[in-house]
Amino acid sequence: MSVCKGQGRKTILDASDLQALRRYCITYRNATVTEITTWAQEYQKTLSVNTIHCAICRCRLKLYRSKKKPYLNMIQKRRRFLWAKAHLKWTVAKWKTVLSSDKSKFEVLFGKLGHHVIRTKEDKDNPSCYQCSVQKPASLMVWGCVSACGMGSLHIWKGTINAERYIQVLEQHMLPSRHRLFQGRPCLFQHDNARPHTASITTSWLRRRRIRVLKWPACSPDLSPIENIGTTFLFLNLSNLSPQSPDVCRLL
Repeated sequence: MSVCKGQGRKTILDASDLQALRRYCITYRNATVTEITTWAQEYQKTLSVNTIHCAICRCRLKLYRSKKKPYLNMIQKRRRFLWAKAHLKWTVAKWKTVLSSDKSKFEVLFGKLGHHVIRTKEDKDNPSCYQCSVQKPASLMVWGCVSACGMGSLHIWKGTINAERYIQVLEQHMLPSRHRLFQGRPCLFQHDNARPHTASITTSWLRRRRIRVLKWPACSPDLSPIENIGTTFLFLNLSNLSPQSPDVCRLL
């Protein structure tokens, strides 16, 4: 059976409509489907959800989940620029002397962590297809450090952190990692501007230990290598823990 030219359902949106839709989506990138529908009604176009999704694809656009990033005011942007300019001529050898550190908060969820599972319709009650949950998941703080020489220590504890506790972490984990990775060679220690890090007792402890600290612009996690590779290392280590793990049982 052949289809003659002109047969079939006509498209609701022509080329000019798609151009207008593309301009609207680029101008209002966070517009919802409801808002796009309301906008189209102003041009006497009644669009369904499926039609809108198809039209967006025809505009060579696609719906994505927004990436999260810290808000930066003009002062913070200026300080980031000056920091980058001051370190522009650093050599690779110079950057290899930096020991980067970071701490993160994790919720310990035992069982499957993913929201999706591949199964048949009959496997809905198979225990291997469950996503286990608890009413009050335990939260753990994790501290780690990394350099070009390798990974440093991984420290896990329960609860929040203050300046006194942070000094204990540096004493028990940062100093041994620094000695193991650099073997007495001079290095720079990097941490962000969190309150426990910039407290007077912390800065005094660092001076007494003669630890040189790399100046760091506020709200700049993207400049630290541990944010790109170190957090993955921490997560992989945590994901291997089970409810029977001594490290977890001791903390929970």
